[in-house]
Amino acid sequence: MQSFPLIAKTLYGLEKVLASELEQIGATEITLLNRAVKYKGTLEVMYKSNLLLRTAQKILKPIRTFSVKNEAQLYRLIQTIDWTSLFHADQTFAVDGTTQGKLFTHSKFVALRTKDAIVDQFRSRFGKRPSVDIEHPDIRINIHIAESRCTVSMDSSGVQLGRRGYRAMQLEAPISETLAAGILLLSQWDRKRPLLDPMCGSGTFPIEAAMMAANIPPGRLLEFAFENWNDYDDVLWKRVQREADARITPPQADIRGMDMDIRALKIATQNARYAGVDKWVQWGLNDFLEQTPNMDPGLLVINPPYGERLKEKEEIIPFYKEIGTRMKHHYQGWEAWIISGNVEAIKFIELRPARKIKLYNGPLESRLHKYELYKGSRKKEQQR
Repeated sequence: MQSFPLIAKTLYGLEKVLASELEQIGATEITLLNRAVKYKGTLEVMYKSNLLLRTAQKILKPIRTFSVKNEAQLYRLIQTIDWTSLFHADQTFAVDGTTQGKLFTHSKFVALRTKDAIVDQFRSRFGKRPSVDIEHPDIRINIHIAESRCTVSMDSSGVQLGRRGYRAMQLEAPISETLAAGILLLSQWDRKRPLLDPMCGSGTFPIEAAMMAANIPPGRLLEFAFENWNDYDDVLWKRVQREADARITPPQADIRGMDMDIRALKIATQNARYAGVDKWVQWGLNDFLEQTPNMDPGLLVINPPYGERLKEKEEIIPFYKEIGTRMKHHYQGWEAWIISGNVEAIKFIELRPARKIKLYNGPLESRLHKYELYKGSRKKEQQR
């Protein structure tokens, strides 16, 4: 089976994690980019990329790269691509554009001219044109211009892979599924140790952990744009799905989520049911600052409030200090990973982080800190 270039889009700081995932599914010639990983793969690897990668946002298949100086040249070069061999006039499509540099400054205009070139090609050949559907197109096309270099790609995902499809409801500004999975992979959790999220909100960390531990494909609930491509191989795709489903096994880990908001727990429970992991996650109504863990030490993952509202800003520093105190006195033997979009407040955990990683939670620059909560002194731990 022939290999071809692919690009997996991801979040800032997760590029190495994604590269590791790609190695495991048979990708080759892997190269790290900014918020993306370039690689080569067969049609099977492309299908697996969409179904199995936990830290990918999109899987793009570049079909043409060229140098472009102005919009008239862009239009002409887009028309040199045989779009009629890639999809049909009775299908809907959309164009996503991104630009960098001074030559092209309006991504929407670039997307519009690309759309015009594609539509005009269909009309001139068949006397009819495909319709545009911004929300739910059959075909998604991606055009990226960096200075004068233009890359045109077919978006094999169509949807955002980070939107797994299990969130029936959510609280305000939940952590993304991609980021949560990335943090779990950065922690090198072995999928056997106990895992606790004591501020679980709508349950993303425990659900993603249970899906990982059970080998549930993150894209299991999704439909992909490549299923609408002219070269779609239904037999191959169904085989990839069957093989992935055959690897699903009940997890060994004790996975729990807690929150002091009953509404959050109801949403988390419902989301876990949609994700197919409700049997494997325990939920509890508890306040982390008052609760003592009743499980063996393991991995503690926390996405605390960031204190964005005025009243919260006054309370956020003492709150983070209490988190640190609670971990120090009640979570000895645990390994804690805390992600916060308040890069100042997280300093007031007042424990020395073993690792600091810069990430972004949506548009917010964030910090992921790892804390090793030793029993007794660190010196004694190191002497063991």
